[in-house]
Amino acid sequence: METTPKIEVTPELVNGLKKTLLDVNEPIAKRFRSLFTLRNLNGPLSIDAMCEALNDKSALLRHEIAYCLGQMENDHALSVLIDLVKNHDEHPMVRHEAAEALGAIGNPIALETLKEHSTDKVREVSETCQLALSRVEWYTENEPESIDNKVYLSVDPAPPLPTGTNHESLCKQFLNQELDIFNRYRALFSLRDCGDEKSVLALCEGLKDSSALLKHEVAFVLGQLQHRAAIDSLTTCVLDESESAMVRHEAAEALGAIASTETVPLLEKLLHDKEPIVSESCAIALDVTEYFNNTEAFQYADGIKILLEKNHSSINTNN
Repeated sequence: METTPKIEVTPELVNGLKKTLLDVNEPIAKRFRSLFTLRNLNGPLSIDAMCEALNDKSALLRHEIAYCLGQMENDHALSVLIDLVKNHDEHPMVRHEAAEALGAIGNPIALETLKEHSTDKVREVSETCQLALSRVEWYTENEPESIDNKVYLSVDPAPPLPTGTNHESLCKQFLNQELDIFNRYRALFSLRDCGDEKSVLALCEGLKDSSALLKHEVAFVLGQLQHRAAIDSLTTCVLDESESAMVRHEAAEALGAIASTETVPLLEKLLHDKEPIVSESCAIALDVTEYFNNTEAFQYADGIKILLEKNHSSINTNN
């Protein structure tokens, strides 16, 4: 069996990917592919390259960078993420994602900032800081090996509940608005891990919640599940112009991950949505849909492949 050669992370490689990431003339989807490739390279060089794009005008891109920094679980990103949380001029969605990233990294250095903003006037930020604090505390007291989830390859903002918790109890805990956000998230991820249609439909009920934070996580998880039973609820969500942009954006990208051709006309229509976060998310969603329906595609984070093709084209042109 042919194996994929190990990629040497060099300044030249990172700079090439960074150039695409920073280029505002490139399609947003192509910039995202470079971002995801930098995330997968994981190291100080790639983190510094990603952080340079935090001055971009796209709140969607800035929020995705913060998310990726959390998924990398690298302390090198701590100071940048702390500054993002503290910056009240930053978009709430970006601040929220930075707080969640601090929880994912789990370094105690961030606890002071998380505590300070656990009462932030922006609900999405305060709830995320509370969630991150609970996550750090839980992981400090529990063995990571006992809850490590290899199915979705994501660093989740809360661990699932113990295996064997009955479905009715999961649904009640998930939908109970009297509970703190951490315990509701635990039930949410347990329902995700069930993965059946009944659990997908239960998760869809969460899209009616009062918490934009919970709704956006529900939409994200439905994208991970890629179950067609969620299409109608996600469609209703993304079309609701009164809904939070961070929820609508996540619903759009979830539809892209489900990759049903029936949602393509909707996503194409919403490319012209008046909310940039939503319109850009639809561009990403269409790119992902095309990827999943392309039998020749190898991997979505193909920034290195694109970079090599671009360099090859440049060489041929110069010749």
